Amino acid sequence: MKKVLIITIAIISFSGISQTQYQKGMQKALDLWGENKPNEAVNLFERIATADPDEWLSPFYVSYITTIQGFGEKDAAKLKTQMDKALEYLNKAKAISKDNPELLILDALWHTVWVAYDGATYGMKYGGKVSMIYQEALRLAPDNPRVIMNNAEWNIGSAKFFGNSIEPYCNNIQRSIELFEDYKPAGEFYPKGGLERAKNMLVENCK
Repeated sequence: MKKVLIITIAIISFSGISQTQYQKGMQKALDLWGENKPNEAVNLFERIATADPDEWLSPFYVSYITTIQGFGEKDAAKLKTQMDKALEYLNKAKAISKDNPELLILDALWHTVWVAYDGATYGMKYGGKVSMIYQEALRLAPDNPRVIMNNAEWNIGSAKFFGNSIEPYCNNIQRSIELFEDYKPAGEFYPKGGLERAKNMLVENCK
């Protein structure tokens, strides 16, 4: 009985230490990103993903940061390398966390990078897919402000490209802002940003 108690305490203690290391690592990586050191942040998130293969957030952030860096990249070879890596870690996160609206947002952004890079080539190829991904995200999380905001941003970009009115999407941006005010992420280190971006979108597009 004493041996069982000692083993139990040891397991609990080890789990506590492991969790603390994970939390410290995640916070450090997020801090690096906040300090405008995305490459250092990605490297640390990759190490965390290797050490904690059952956690979806570390591969999510590897993919998210790498995807965001893809916007504005002009070099085709460099962009492909970045986006291949982003897709690899997105798929790792998807394998861990099913039906996750945050991963659907990221999936849509991944495709949007290619549309932004070459609309003539990738607009027809990925445009419909992006819209479908956002519809699925809205089905799963209809009150998630990040889903609503990103979907509105995509729709505004599409409307501008085709010369259509963006007014129908202004209400969605306003709704996302209202939801952001009371938004509480589902867990520690979950994505939560977007309020300031939504406010800027409203000012820039819905004056």
